[in-house]
Amino acid sequence: MATGQFDQQSALKFITCGSVDDGKSTLIGRLLLDSKSVLQDQLANVSKSGEADLAQFTDGLSAEREQGITIDVAYRYFNTAQRKFIIGDAPGHEQYTRNMVTAASSADAAVVLVDATKLQWQDPNLNLLPQTRRHSLLCQLLRVPSIVFAVNKLDALEDAAKPETAGQATRAFTHIRGALEKFAQEAGMQVATIVPISALKGHNVVDAADGWCGYTGPSLLNILELLPVTPADTALPFAFPVQWVEKFSSSSDTSQGRRIFWGRVANGVAQIGQQVKVLPSGQTATVAQVLGTTRKPGTVQAGRSAGVVLDREVDVSRGDWLLALVPPAPAAITSDDDFADTPTATSLPPSREISTTVAWMDDEPLVAGRVYWALHGHRWVKARVKRVVHRLDINTLAEENADSLSANSIGHIELLLQEPLAALPFAQSRVLGSLVLVDTATHRTAGAVLVNG
Repeated sequence: MATGQFDQQSALKFITCGSVDDGKSTLIGRLLLDSKSVLQDQLANVSKSGEADLAQFTDGLSAEREQGITIDVAYRYFNTAQRKFIIGDAPGHEQYTRNMVTAASSADAAVVLVDATKLQWQDPNLNLLPQTRRHSLLCQLLRVPSIVFAVNKLDALEDAAKPETAGQATRAFTHIRGALEKFAQEAGMQVATIVPISALKGHNVVDAADGWCGYTGPSLLNILELLPVTPADTALPFAFPVQWVEKFSSSSDTSQGRRIFWGRVANGVAQIGQQVKVLPSGQTATVAQVLGTTRKPGTVQAGRSAGVVLDREVDVSRGDWLLALVPPAPAAITSDDDFADTPTATSLPPSREISTTVAWMDDEPLVAGRVYWALHGHRWVKARVKRVVHRLDINTLAEENADSLSANSIGHIELLLQEPLAALPFAQSRVLGSLVLVDTATHRTAGAVLVNG
């Protein structure tokens, strides 16, 4: 199992996902209940006949309670003596895959639930459910650092009153674990661990059930306590999407009478002296001051919010990018004048044509020639689908030739942008390597786009 050093003050943000009705909401309810993170009045509100309906801790929408399904992503917070956690309960229905993608895009880990009772667990060569495979592949595409498979409802396979069922849970876990390992190997997926659990009964969720189903490892909560958080992209060149412009703050001691550009540092480190180029205007400037969220001057690393003050007034508005500049190549220096501090190129050259992987979420199919709004950081540009390269078969993992992508499909496409964007491969940068496609007519989120290398 992959582990890493972490700051105990940094919460681990993880999601539960998988096929519909695999027990995701019940698992979160069990974690909250057994970690003593539920208040008495909350417990009373979800109790029926003296027993807690664990799924009700996360299903907050009236439609969710009426239908008994998860629709939106519900976030809950709890902590143990070892760590703080933020849980996102992602819906399992294909119809709400877009909500799952939203939650996974910022997660440090994913717990993929697998319902043992829905599988032909007697068969060593059993097939996993399509939504289990889809959610796992989406987590892999979205660079979720740690993926944990939790095989749930194994307790339902054995009945103490029926001696003939003894050992079925162990047999089922062995076969399901084999199928998950085979799938992960074929997909090139790094899996942190595979653990048997019973969200309803609590087996191996908070406290380890030593030897249950032949498993002698740590409980799910113990595993989560050891998983690393997503490292900030500090080694990459400075990139900063402007979210808000504060006009000529009266705090002259911090802003020096100039506008402050606020946003979250995407890559690198925001620091005084950094020379930047504004995209799309092309103007250059130098960072004169960097403010933290409390307006205290200092450096700010990727993943944290900052206010940036430039050494001169340039045309910058919401949606623009501040990108690090690099000096001219030594071969271009021909005189002493060329040693002047005059950087000419960004470290992230913008481009109008990008090759991408897309998770398509709109009911209207994606076809070549269609035009969408593309959101990159806080910048909107028009994007035309130049070509559909292929579609991924989630059952065989084969890349098939295709001229369109239907809802919940994953495939590769080429985009032609109206204006150049400074994009990096998603494998290098989560922020610069991701876009959202929005339908220009309905304004619905149509697809999650990941830039390829």
